[in-house]
Amino acid sequence: MKITRISVYQVDLPLEKPYWLSGGRLKFEKLDSTIVSIETDEGITGWGEGCPWGVTYLPAFAGGIRAGIVELAPAMLGHDPRHIDQINHIMDIALPGHLYVKSALDMACWDILGKSANLPLYALLGGRYSSHVTLQNSVSTGTPEEMVAIVQAGRAKGYTIHTAKIGADVSLDIERIHALLADLKTGESITFDVNRAWLPDQAIMVMNTINDARPYFEEPCETLEESRTVRRLTRQPIILDECIQSFGDLLLAQREQVAQGIGLKVGRVGGLTKAKRMRDFCIATGIRMNIEETGASQIGDTATIHLAIATPETHRHASWDCSALHSVITADGGYIREGGKATLPDSPGLGIEARMEVLGEPVAVYS
Repeated sequence: MKITRISVYQVDLPLEKPYWLSGGRLKFEKLDSTIVSIETDEGITGWGEGCPWGVTYLPAFAGGIRAGIVELAPAMLGHDPRHIDQINHIMDIALPGHLYVKSALDMACWDILGKSANLPLYALLGGRYSSHVTLQNSVSTGTPEEMVAIVQAGRAKGYTIHTAKIGADVSLDIERIHALLADLKTGESITFDVNRAWLPDQAIMVMNTINDARPYFEEPCETLEESRTVRRLTRQPIILDECIQSFGDLLLAQREQVAQGIGLKVGRVGGLTKAKRMRDFCIATGIRMNIEETGASQIGDTATIHLAIATPETHRHASWDCSALHSVITADGGYIREGGKATLPDSPGLGIEARMEVLGEPVAVYS
């Protein structure tokens, strides 16, 4: 089997409501998604998606994906997409770094592998460990009352794990945390996601003011080194997210005992292949994971649910599905969201069929 054609599509994903994070310093209203198809000489087509969370969240942006594919696609043509480690080696030689550029292409190759083997993707990623994946209720930054209302609305839909965006200032964040913890029900879990907004002294003040060891605190500071300082002077479990961009970052975080959990975002770390390697390391070293995408429609979210369901429940926390924040449907099939849970069909590969009427004409074709 050989790759004969790579097509690139651009799709806007307007969010149903403006989304604030990092204490309100970052606002998002629309995402720019890049969807790719890889065609083969045996008639099998694979689909993948890359969707950075805007341009201000990370050193990644949608235009960079499409520009990077200009360099990657010619190098991939003629190779067997089922030889996924080799494909990743080819991409890493053709364009060193720029991991987020490669994720959609890697995902499409996994889709082809699954279709070729007539197996769902999760079967190739480790097997099904549970009937469903627990989803997170994502709580945008707001007043304490507004954020409690979002948690309560999510609870009514069946969500039991909530992720609240904080990071404005010490006094207001303490108010938010107290209000949300007071509302927390038995059997629920909450993460306070700072998205790098605090300096170490602020993180230490807030976390040590909260006399409660139940909540997770996610990405409290800008760098891993700053979070290491916070780890040594606080007791609540810390999740590292944005600063885990490669296996090397994960290795350092584990060696320094900074992270009790990580946000394993498939698009950020370079695709399913690299995410799987990091997933396996976390299982071996006792690190809990949120396995999810940076941003996505059904295509990207479905891929992450496949990886999550193929991960032991003991090492999963929850997954966030970006598709819950917008109404653009780019594919039929894929994961099903219901009652704070995601389930998967047993269809081969990703189990999706792209909606060409939504994708429109490709913005680039390589053959």
